[in-house]
Amino acid sequence: MRFTIDRIDHISLTCSDVEIAASWFQRVLGMEREEFGQEGRTALKFGGQKINLYTASEDPTNTGAAAGPGTASICFITGVGTEDIISHLVGCGVTVEKGPVPRLGALGPMSSVYCRDPDGNLIEIASYLED
Repeated sequence: MRFTIDRIDHISLTCSDVEIAASWFQRVLGMEREEFGQEGRTALKFGGQKINLYTASEDPTNTGAAAGPGTASICFITGVGTEDIISHLVGCGVTVEKGPVPRLGALGPMSSVYCRDPDGNLIEIASYLED
């Protein structure tokens, strides 16, 4: 039987400190924090997806074989233009590393702005809106 993938449900992100990472994603990207499971694990929800947060010392079967803080690159899509993205990031005290730059996303041309989370993961915030 052959099948196709529909979408990403969640990703797991290894971080140095779950509390610091969760607070950053809530404050800067407006994600909703969720505690789940008997162990009181932490997830960040947005749209129809979520990010599960782990520390490097947790069960390695929940992450990639060589996962570590600062080893991820994630692209998030927003419904505002890049000027608004940059203004918001600067207002949150987040350094813009690059952008706006043209990119080709899953749905076509988009414009991206790059920054880093507290662990150094590359965070791309992109918009399909024309600037």
